[in-house]
Amino acid sequence: MSKLKTDVIRYSKKLNITNLSALRSGNISVRAKEKGVDGFYITPSGMKYASLKTKDIVFVSLKGIFDKKKNKPSSEWRFHQDIYVNKKEAKAIVHAHSTCATAVSTHQKSIPAFHYMVAVAGGEDIKCSKYATFGTKNLSRNIIKALKNRSACLIANHGQVAFGENLEKTFELAQEIENICHQYINAIRIGIPKILSKKEMKIVLGKFKNYKKG
Repeated sequence: MSKLKTDVIRYSKKLNITNLSALRSGNISVRAKEKGVDGFYITPSGMKYASLKTKDIVFVSLKGIFDKKKNKPSSEWRFHQDIYVNKKEAKAIVHAHSTCATAVSTHQKSIPAFHYMVAVAGGEDIKCSKYATFGTKNLSRNIIKALKNRSACLIANHGQVAFGENLEKTFELAQEIENICHQYINAIRIGIPKILSKKEMKIVLGKFKNYKKG
């Protein structure tokens, strides 16, 4: 279990190092089991990632129960909980307030297939959830809806979230989403980009089934 906590800390620090999220923003979690209880380890609320110790990482059960005598979990623990409950394949989650993804999210629109790499999130576009106040059940519901048949989405006026089979691949997915958003911002500065057809994206998605395996 200590290795999982160490991994959470390592990738939390990478949020800052890679500029995916500044200071205390964003959060990281990994699916875990503690004392026979299914749940996840998540970054604590309000602590700078550079100062995190393994004792600071919080365990939250899949029923949303945590030790109130210890550190509070990130204020966004609810959508981490709901992703793990609704997405059995999710083993790790990265939530970031990355600059470009956050900027695009303020338009409250999905990112269309201006580039075939939108398929990295699992579909022919990258969905954007409806807006709701951070840390609320409504936000969690909106995110789960936007993640239907997807492994990442934008969160309206907020940022992005990605999940995957481990922290390494999930963090990489979050970086991919940020890069796509950066490209999209540049594309729309020139004008309205040509969007790839559903037929083409179906071909792309077929190829992505074996994309970056291993």
